[in-house]
Amino acid sequence: MDYQWDRDKAKVNLKKHGVDFADAVGVFEDHLALTIDDPDSPEEPRWITLGTDFLGRLLVVAYTYRGEAIRLISARKATKKERECYEGKRKGI
Repeated sequence: MDYQWDRDKAKVNLKKHGVDFADAVGVFEDHLALTIDDPDSPEEPRWITLGTDFLGRLLVVAYTYRGEAIRLISARKATKKERECYEGKRKGI
């Protein structure tokens, strides 16, 4: 899979959330990841995935598809509630 992102957006995201997009793409390899449609995106179809990155952090990643590539929009650490949801799924397996 090809991953893309805007360099300026990636810098802002790293400063604001402490998450590098290059690490965040790991959520797409997490077999326990949860994905939903982004209800707050009327302009284009977007998705939100909750999963672990390459560093083992639980992240929430917003993205869209551009052709065959996944284009990252934002990535941040999961909240307590999001973490509980993810852990609940893990226990259910």
